[in-house]
Amino acid sequence: MITRQAIADVEQPDPHLLKQAEAAITDFETAIAPGVWTLLDKKTLIAEMRDRVRNPYKINQGGQPFCGPASVLFELVRKNPVRYVEICRNLYQLGGFHGATRFITSSEELRRATYGNLRMGQADWMILATLREMENILFPVEPNAPDVIRNLAGMTKSWEMRGWVQEIMGYKRVDYLYTFLNNDIQAITKASEILRQGGVAFALITADGMLNDKPPMIPMPTHWISLVGNISVQKDTVNLDIYTWSKKLHLQMDHGSFKKYLWAVVTGLP
Repeated sequence: MITRQAIADVEQPDPHLLKQAEAAITDFETAIAPGVWTLLDKKTLIAEMRDRVRNPYKINQGGQPFCGPASVLFELVRKNPVRYVEICRNLYQLGGFHGATRFITSSEELRRATYGNLRMGQADWMILATLREMENILFPVEPNAPDVIRNLAGMTKSWEMRGWVQEIMGYKRVDYLYTFLNNDIQAITKASEILRQGGVAFALITADGMLNDKPPMIPMPTHWISLVGNISVQKDTVNLDIYTWSKKLHLQMDHGSFKKYLWAVVTGLP
């Protein structure tokens, strides 16, 4: 049995970080350098950036398979909104930005692609499309990953999530734990401890089973979520707050459902 409750009230950003981020956005807004994304509107981009530094839950993958990068971007805006503004500005003006160890670029084809009706903001599209375009190139395959995760085409893999946390967020202590056979409680307990230390945690789940009332006949890993807090394990019940699909949810489920639909956890600390 799984219950889901949308949470309307979200945490307020750090006032000092918010002030710095909004100053950086204003500086970008007044810059005269042209953009290299010819079909994106700078005024719209600026407005969306302001919305997101004030409320990271506005970040939305739309109908695109961007759940992994969207989860990392969400945590970047929560933890380091100035870095988020820097990435947006450099992507718009230069077509790329510096990661922790390499320069990450968008292709000319992507920058000229028709934005279309993607049900997502231009700011989200610019970053998430760039990350999705590059993820299979930047990060080598983890040979010890379970076959069911390693062989699924189109899904952001655990090692790619680890790579984004390192490159985009600049975190140095990054780890992952596969849970599809066991270690589910160990993994969520570790995630809870990482969050208490100020880090980040992401979970790979079966979306239809955990987030929708559509229990699949054969559960498969399909979706990344960000774990944001209130994690508890009591007897046969697991509780947690998450970010997914531009909203905050509280989930409560029995241990059997949790074990069935959880596949991996990736954690990161600065």
